[in-house]
Amino acid sequence: MTFPYYIYSSNFLINQLFMKKTSILQSVALTAVMLIASLAISPTSQAKTSLKDENVHAALGKYFKKYNAKGTIVVLDKRNNHNKSYVYNQKRAEQRYSPASTFKIPHTLFALDAGLVKDEFQVFPWDGVKRGYSPHNQDQNLRSAMRNSAYWVYDIFAEQLGEKKAANYLKKIAYGNTDVSTPKGSYWIDGKLAISAYEQIEFLENLYKNELPFKVEHQLLVKDIMVTEAQKNWILRAKTGWQGKHGWWVGWVEWPSGPVFFALNIDTPERMKDLYKRQAIVRDILISIEALPVNN
Repeated sequence: MTFPYYIYSSNFLINQLFMKKTSILQSVALTAVMLIASLAISPTSQAKTSLKDENVHAALGKYFKKYNAKGTIVVLDKRNNHNKSYVYNQKRAEQRYSPASTFKIPHTLFALDAGLVKDEFQVFPWDGVKRGYSPHNQDQNLRSAMRNSAYWVYDIFAEQLGEKKAANYLKKIAYGNTDVSTPKGSYWIDGKLAISAYEQIEFLENLYKNELPFKVEHQLLVKDIMVTEAQKNWILRAKTGWQGKHGWWVGWVEWPSGPVFFALNIDTPERMKDLYKRQAIVRDILISIEALPVNN
């Protein structure tokens, strides 16, 4: 189930009450009340994990084996004030890879902060260039550009920002190696910018807590357009990425008892045939620790 309009997690609803601008508050008031009401009940309040502490690597590895995939995943479960980590292939989790379209998360924050886009309703007219993925061949706004991974919108942001300003933003949030150099193409796909799965988790956690060096309303907006699915008691916010040789799925599931963060990257030797494996592996693992419902 996808929610097309504002859905915000409970940990920052209170912050909104102190914001002087009311445009966002007005659009989320009803949803906020419904969400807060749902917090009284949580099917994961007594969540148990099927992953045995002494053999986490093997337990996680079976999901990679199931889909014949090579890669890594880092899961950070912070429900019920716990801080439980699950890691498969720790060595790879420490290695940096091109963020590909997962970079749209911080890139959107840069664009908002720099005034390149006003809000999620601003329209970016299609340039008429026919691309291989049909949803790219139409006008976009922030929400559709994130959902469809419309890279041409973010190429516009990159050109308007310039390398120097982009590098400053990257250093400001300590994003991976902060390197925007590229011989050609987009620096977050074809260039030297790289980030590890561990670093993805750290960035996502800071965004979840509104602790990045950007306006709170901008962080709220980015989290809103990241919503992938939602039910009464949980919200999934995530972003895929594909560089060609490897693919990502990063994000978190919000429960009343707390968030569960995840960052996966896998090799994609079969290219597009391998892309479904990103979400399939993560979903199976999240289900195994009751961070997603079985029938989702």
